[in-house]
Amino acid sequence: MQYNELNDFEKHVIENKGTERAFTGEYYNHKANGIYACKKCNTPLFKSSTKFDSGTGWPSFDDTIEGAVKEILDADGRRVEIVCATCGGHLGHVFKGEGLTAKNTRHCVNSVSLNFKQEK
Repeated sequence: MQYNELNDFEKHVIENKGTERAFTGEYYNHKANGIYACKKCNTPLFKSSTKFDSGTGWPSFDDTIEGAVKEILDADGRRVEIVCATCGGHLGHVFKGEGLTAKNTRHCVNSVSLNFKQEK
């Protein structure tokens, strides 16, 4: 599979499981309609219709595109990492039971892990 070239910071987050600082990412306050895809492999991950303002400073989604995102328990057993199901790129973490949406789920994603394709 052909992957997109990543800069050093993108590699830090996507390949080495880093995190961007809150309220600094391109998409945390993004409101356009479209699809958020994996920056490394272009797999569609989230629809803008599932994005919500969680107040955390990172893009938050209460659902994924079916089969696009895998959940993996962190080594410490306290958090659940989310990765692209196609390339394994680190996206962020998922939190359940916070009561922020009807689905009671928050996929907390690093903007740098995403590309956005606007729908017309």
